[in-house]
Amino acid sequence: MSSCSELLLWDKRPARGANVHIFDWSGQLTPLQQKASEELLTSVQQNKSHLLHAVCGAGKTELLFPSIFASLQEGKRVCVAAPRTDVILELFPRFQKVFPKTIIHALYGGAPDQEGFADLVLATTHQLYRFENAFDVVFVDEADAFPYYADETLQRAVKKAAKKDAAIHYVTATPTKSLKTTNQSILSRRYHGYDLPVPRYCALWGYTRQLKKGKVPIKLQQWIIEKTKSNIPFLVFLPTIEMLENFPGDLPRVHAEHPERKEIVMQLREKKVPGLLTTTILERGITIENVHVAVVGAEQKIFTSSALIQISGRVGRSFKYPSGDIVFFHHGITHEMDKAKAAIEGWNKE
Repeated sequence: MSSCSELLLWDKRPARGANVHIFDWSGQLTPLQQKASEELLTSVQQNKSHLLHAVCGAGKTELLFPSIFASLQEGKRVCVAAPRTDVILELFPRFQKVFPKTIIHALYGGAPDQEGFADLVLATTHQLYRFENAFDVVFVDEADAFPYYADETLQRAVKKAAKKDAAIHYVTATPTKSLKTTNQSILSRRYHGYDLPVPRYCALWGYTRQLKKGKVPIKLQQWIIEKTKSNIPFLVFLPTIEMLENFPGDLPRVHAEHPERKEIVMQLREKKVPGLLTTTILERGITIENVHVAVVGAEQKIFTSSALIQISGRVGRSFKYPSGDIVFFHHGITHEMDKAKAAIEGWNKE
């Protein structure tokens, strides 16, 4: 937009209060989850900002359900925002199932048109540029993820989308210092009670040179073959799109600009492909049963400790498969790698 563009504001509000909301969830929270959920609900009812700091796979989404349902019953409009499209795609069917009578819209780049006035909106933070003074309750999931944490305009967009006095609540496993509000709940255990899988290190000397020559390093190749033969789904994280696209072989691959990213991830979920090559775009918001993970070039700057923690958090999320292999292939161990591993071991000790 430019300053000479015509901007229209519509001040008519749709009729509210006629909708009957149903909470259709038969799951049961653990005592730790119940405590955190009640603390969040109290903050939402008191309109005070709250941070839900929970380890990957702790069942953060389920903890939001009571607060969202209570807000909907009071005739409030609710927004759940996240920086990544993949997170919204993961959440949308889950929320549709839990709130079957609620009009829910999922907004992201390329999303189809959706009819009606949504009481519950799931949106990427970029989509909130489109809203002003619209939501009574706002939750920001994965609030420390790129680009949200590094882009002040996105942070302002979230505040602008909320009503003037509405509190904003944050949910993440790896909060930045700026997110640590006075009201916070800490959940140090996964819902199934098992330890977080701890990453192991594996030296992969000169991997960039080998990949440029069109050769997959032997240790990495053996890892991929082992998972494929065992019929274990896997993700291989690579530091750059260039390395991803030039990776030898015919494994499917996804990155932020890939037009068929959603479909390819679904193929892995449905076990139509053995594994995926990916950039950090899939470090969050994706849950695949029994998936194992390899990080190639874990020493590179893009793999910060928080990114490595989130990537490790893809493993062992299922009650049926609470463990799994997470390996950091590296050309030298970094402080960020050690920091991530120490944080995971620290959670397990707690």
